[in-house]
Amino acid sequence: MSADYTPREVASLHERGEIELIDVREPEEWAAGRIAGSRHVQLTELPAQAESIRRDRPIVFYCRSGARSAMATQAFRGAGFDAHNMTGGLLDWEAGGLPLEPADGRVA
Repeated sequence: MSADYTPREVASLHERGEIELIDVREPEEWAAGRIAGSRHVQLTELPAQAESIRRDRPIVFYCRSGARSAMATQAFRGAGFDAHNMTGGLLDWEAGGLPLEPADGRVA
């Protein structure tokens, strides 16, 4: 299975409850706008939070553009997780017309 998903694929998988969706951005980015129902664990905190991340379904990491989440994906795949990156990050999510939370959310 590919390590990457498009924003549309992520939206579909997330809607069906088939993935654990994790935002690895900084707190101020998270506050500005995010995908509803995603978990926030900033990149620097991921190693300390690894034990709390579910292993019973795929994990999809996302960030603003896909670079930081690609690093998280690589590290977690190396640790035996079924980890994936959302290509293009939240920028591509928003460009594709997909919703952000809160209603007036923006990509920071």
